[in-house]
Amino acid sequence: MRTLVLNAGYEPISIVSDRRALVLVLGGKASVLEADESVPLRSMTEVHASPQVILLRQYVRIPMARHQPVSRKGVLRRDSHRCAYCDAFANTIDHVQPRSRGGRDSWENLVACCLRCNNVKGDRTPEEMGWKLRHRPGVPMPQRWHLRGTETAVAAEWAQYLAA
Repeated sequence: MRTLVLNAGYEPISIVSDRRALVLVLGGKASVLEADESVPLRSMTEVHASPQVILLRQYVRIPMARHQPVSRKGVLRRDSHRCAYCDAFANTIDHVQPRSRGGRDSWENLVACCLRCNNVKGDRTPEEMGWKLRHRPGVPMPQRWHLRGTETAVAAEWAQYLAA
């Protein structure tokens, strides 16, 4: 089971195992906001409900230097593995402004692209192809970006805390 960890200001900062969350709670570093009684965690002498969402008692300062370096995996993750041109499943990346024409490896110039569109586009721009980008590429949003595991399946108990 996974547990969402909220900073003292209620912003999500990580996802940990339910056992790690229980250690934080029992150590007095966090309190339980949501728990699942149907999945108990047992020790030699005690039984505890499995924590789903915990709140840290002290605010943890997260450095603003969480700038993500550009990577193929990061671009695919940012774009949810969907082609920027046709919305098909994407497993390659494409330079909007081709490298042969001075395009850079930056968040603003890279998009997820399906193999077919990538091969057809070649070293041309979307305008030359008569194509439109489905979204404007940019640096990923910091808060949800750093919570690995929230792209696909999110526990119902987490929804209200991840809404921002």
